[in-house]
Formats: sequence, structure tokens, C-alpha cells
Amino acid sequence: MEIKNFYKQFCIEEFDTDGVLKHFDVKAPDDFNFAYDVVDKIAEMEPNRRAMVWTNVRGDEKVFTFKQISDYSTQAANLFKAHGIKKGDTVLLILKRNYQFWFAILGLHKIGAIAVPATNLLTTKDIVYRLSAAQIKAAVCTCECDVHQHIDEAEKKLGYSILKFSAMGDFDGYINFDEEMVKQPTTIERVPVSRTDGMLMYFTSGTSGEPKMALHGFFYPLAHIVTAVHWQNVDPEGLHLTVAETGWGKAVWGKLYGQWLAGAGIFVYDFDKFVPAELLHLIEKYRITTFCAPPTIYRFFIKEGMEGYDLSSLQHVTIAGEALNEEVYRKFKEYTGLSLMEGYGQTETTLTIANLSVDRVRPGSMGLPSPLYDVALLDDEGNSVPTGEVGEIVLRADQALCSQPGLFLEYYRDPENTAYAWRNGYYHTGDTAYRDEDGYYWYVGRKDDIIKSSGYRIGPFEVESALMEHPAVLECAVTGVPDPVRGQLVKATIVLTSKYAPSEELKKEIQDFVKKLTAPYKYPRAIEFVTELPKTISGKIRRVEIREKDQKSV
Repeated sequence: MEIKNFYKQFCIEEFDTDGVLKHFDVKAPDDFNFAYDVVDKIAEMEPNRRAMVWTNVRGDEKVFTFKQISDYSTQAANLFKAHGIKKGDTVLLILKRNYQFWFAILGLHKIGAIAVPATNLLTTKDIVYRLSAAQIKAAVCTCECDVHQHIDEAEKKLGYSILKFSAMGDFDGYINFDEEMVKQPTTIERVPVSRTDGMLMYFTSGTSGEPKMALHGFFYPLAHIVTAVHWQNVDPEGLHLTVAETGWGKAVWGKLYGQWLAGAGIFVYDFDKFVPAELLHLIEKYRITTFCAPPTIYRFFIKEGMEGYDLSSLQHVTIAGEALNEEVYRKFKEYTGLSLMEGYGQTETTLTIANLSVDRVRPGSMGLPSPLYDVALLDDEGNSVPTGEVGEIVLRADQALCSQPGLFLEYYRDPENTAYAWRNGYYHTGDTAYRDEDGYYWYVGRKDDIIKSSGYRIGPFEVESALMEHPAVLECAVTGVPDPVRGQLVKATIVLTSKYAPSEELKKEIQDFVKKLTAPYKYPRAIEFVTELPKTISGKIRRVEIREKDQKSV
């Protein structure tokens, strides 16, 4: 079997006359395990195939083959077993972009434990919540920041201890992951699992409350075939770069499952602070072939200026994480000739809606439903909405039957939120969109963020996109503020660029500017200038916090 066709054994695909994917389904034995059935198998087929190129800000570099990844992950599995970690145990992974993340997560897969990745930006309070909510048994953490201090403080607050491993260095009370792992054997007896067993758990962003724990089963990686093969168009002989840090769900979208199912190498740049020039230089130096990042990264690339870099190795570029402003699409294509292929999904899902064909891309639109999912738009009463009207994005699926690979199994230890998300034969995303006459979906905003003013339903994204085109606006958040006449007013909370200062004249200028770019009723009647916006640790704006503050001031 050729590596480029390796993934085909796990799926059924059908294409239209133009070669665009129109049907996709997963086929695999119930005991499928990505670590054994993909990583180890490729290591047997082509042991020297490049799996990962890793580098950091200091210029250190490591290249790992599939054989090395296979062996190191088995040794990690044996290390965990030796310390009593077993099937079903939850293990926190706070490893930034350290290469040990891949050894650890695959090692946990091999013993049937549940990997719980998290960001190194967590505070003690965040870790207390996670240790308790997820019943964490062990943690593997990087030594490159203060994570160990926060974990130690969290243990004291909770009054109990967990098993702790340190990567990239030594700490008192921690087992040295790197030193102890390589002492373990490179063979292991396979632990039986099934598609409904928990494998991976991410905490959601928490934009409207405490983060929930989205638990995925062992079939989850297979749904990312669509992500990597048909959306990112990864090259089995190339290198794919997704910018995400391993604490976020987007990391396994672009740094693990789909890419290795396709036999492609992944590129990992281990950094703390994003510097556009550094990333552009690395794309040039390592001849990156496919690239995925949120719109913010592309905006900074455009601001930096890309003329001085050789980006000719790039074959395909994708964008996700927040809605795409059409201006960013146009500017990037002017520089590179490449179309930014937008996609939409959640921590609870894989790629749900996407632009899968360059010939059919519609700038600013999320695209068309992935052939993996049955997508619909519903109103508040659960009825389908007509073309052009806003509705909640839902996926038809039976949670009790675990009928749809890629969808999460449940919110861990949270039956109330699980039942609310999975109801009446649908998974409810909480996001809203409208569908145009050609079936393309256009993002509007979180359901809770929709503004109802004088009978109109206004999504924040369109107004925010218009605001962002004004040179004074660095960041903004659009929310509804209570009003006795209109019900709600559209309010813009704005962080200004360094060249501008708050004034009534600037407010009027911004309002007039937005009126020219959107329907007049959507312009922000209220504007507040602030020095920073409230955000989650993942960087997403907490509009709920702005709304709560405005409610109290009424």
C-alpha cells in the first residue's frame, strides 16, 4: 500500500464530477486505536518516513521518523503503566509545543487512558478547577514556564496530590519524563478499547461560563481525514504547519491525527510570543507546503509585509478559529496568489463546514457542510429556517448511538449540559449562521451574542468586521445593551490603535464609517473606548462579561 493511500482503509469516499468530496464515512474495527493502527503501522511500512520536524526560538532542531515516534510513545506508555496509570484515567498534558507532547498523548492512547491537553497560560485557579472537575490522576508538564508552581499550589488548595512528570528539566516532587521514558521497553501488550471509550478531552473556551469538558472517543481521529486530506490538502511528501499550541483542540486538528493518517510530516515551532517575521522566515526556510492559522495570524502577516519572503513552497492555506474578514482574504491572495480556505468547527466536533474546493471558494463564507455531517439551521422553536434567515447551526445525530464519528461523546461528568447540547436528535452548536441560495453558510455569531434591536436580529461579526476596517480600531467587541425603546442597542467596545485617542468626534466618525459598510440599522449607537477587552485564556473575547457589566449599570 502506498502511503498516500494509507488512510483509505479507514473510510468510504465519493467524489463529484469535478473531483470534490461529496460523501464520506468512517469504516474501522470497533477497537481502532490511532497509536497502534496508524503510527505503529506506518512505522512498520516506512520506518524512516519523516513524521515531525521540530524547532524552537533558540534554533534547536529535531527530526523524528515514524519509527522513533512509535518507539518513544510505547516507552511513554510503559512509563505511565509503571506508575499505575491505567485505562480510563485522566492525565493532564501541559506541554506547550514541546515535542514530548506527541510521545505522551500517543502513550496514553496505547494504554487507553484519557489525555487532557491544556495550555501553559493556566493560573492556579484554572488548574484547581481542572484537577477537580476532570478527576485528574497525573500531569505531564513543561519546565519552561511556571506550570509546576501552579500545579503545586493547586494541590495544596485541594488537599491532595497527583502523580507529576516534568519534561525538559527537573523539579522536586516530579518524575523526569525524558530520563525515565527512555529506560522503558519499546514493546507493549495492546490494551483493548472501543469507539465509545474516552480517549481525549479538551476544556472548551468558556466564553459564557466555566469551561466544559468535551470527551472524545477512539474513532475521533478518523474524522480528521476530511480535515487534513480534503481541506488542508496535506502533501505526504511535504510539511504541514498549524500554528496552534497543544493546549487547544485545534492542535490535534493540524498537528497530529489527520496529517499522520495521510502520511504527511508536521512542522512544529516551539515559541512563546508570536513574531510575524520569524514565522514567515521559517515557512521559507523549511519549505512548508501547507499552512493553517486563525485570521489574526494572516492579518499580522499582511501588516508585516510578505514581499521579502519566498513563500513559493506553499501549495494550500487554510483558516479557522474565528470568522474570516473578506479584506484579509483579498490582501493575502494579492501577496501569494493563494485562496484562504475557511473552515468551521468546535472543540466538540471536527471540521463541520468548509471550503473544500479552490474553484468553489466564496470569500467570507464558512463554505458548505462537510460530507461527514448532516448540517441544518434551526430557529428557537426547532424549525428549519429558510434561505437567508439566521438560525442555530445543528448537526443531526443520535448521541445515544454514538452515530457520528468526530462528535464528542459527552460533557464529562456533566449530564445536564450534555442533555442540553444533545436534544431532539441534534447536536446544538450554539453558533448561528445563515445559508445563501447556493447553500453556503455565513457566520453570524454565538447564539447568546445575537442582538435583538427594534425587531432586527443583528450578529456581532458583521459589525465587528466593518469596525476593523477603520484605521483607528485595533480590537473591538459588539454587544447588545439594554434600551427601553429598542429592546437593545448595538454597542461597540473598542481598543484604539496607538495613533488615536478617544473623543466624541472619533465616535461619530466611526459610526458614520460603519453606516456605509452595513445596513444603517446595524451601526453601533453606543461606543465605549477601553484599553483592553475581557478575554478567555485562549484569547477569545468574553462578550458575556461586557453584557453583564452593562446590565449592572442600567
